[in-house]
Amino acid sequence: MSLTAAAPLLLLGAGKMGGALLAGWIEGGLAPADVIVVDPMPASEMQAFLRTHGIRHENAIPADITPRVAVVAVKPQTMGAALPALAAVLSADTLVVSIAAGTPIARFERDLRANAVVRAMPNTPAQVHRGVTVCVAGEGVTQQQRATATALMAAVGRVEWVEDEGLIDAVTAVSGSGPAYVFLLAEAMAAAGEEAGLPPDLAFRLARDTVAGAGELLVRSGHDPETLRRNVTSPGGTTAAALEVLMAERGIPRLVHDAVRAAAARSRALSDG
Repeated sequence: MSLTAAAPLLLLGAGKMGGALLAGWIEGGLAPADVIVVDPMPASEMQAFLRTHGIRHENAIPADITPRVAVVAVKPQTMGAALPALAAVLSADTLVVSIAAGTPIARFERDLRANAVVRAMPNTPAQVHRGVTVCVAGEGVTQQQRATATALMAAVGRVEWVEDEGLIDAVTAVSGSGPAYVFLLAEAMAAAGEEAGLPPDLAFRLARDTVAGAGELLVRSGHDPETLRRNVTSPGGTTAAALEVLMAERGIPRLVHDAVRAAAARSRALSDG
């Protein structure tokens, strides 16, 4: 579906994720005149982007709009202040797409009196159009509105759907928080390389490019991670020696399992308020 089906579109919040979505929409063909951005303090880079593309920017939600789609990209702690003003401009047909962590569909349906709400969980690689977003639809969302939400989120990467909102906590723990796990791995690899005698800048580049290249291989090869791991591990070799440490009882598999459980539990706690 074309992004024009979302016009007029209101973007509430133009931080890193909201800004990434906006850039993806404009690049994907959404006319700048079809977007209104509401953010009281956008970063200087975002201000320049808005000026360059001639996108309307407001510090607060104006009363003279009735958006077909409203994308809520504000931080959870500012949600209470943002929703009353948004409720005032919505129509019965407006699709609300929320990328706010920890805020369930029921709250938007109640506070906005919205009939159609999609909750979406993107991740930070959306900033380079390599994100993955998982969406779940409220009961009032039509097939056309679902297609519109897919088109909006597909502007920054892959889109998956689940039917059970309860799964969003696990999604948050795996893909939402997951980039931080990968960054930590690269950070640890670079530090270990430096400790082994490599110059810091070289250790960083080797870690960065190895993580990025391995991820691309996983995407393109068609093989699952276990197969790729086994393919690069020669019996008795250097990789096998390293994996013996990493896959020990309290190694990476157990740590990642515990980390995902902790993140999912925190996501549930945020949703429960």
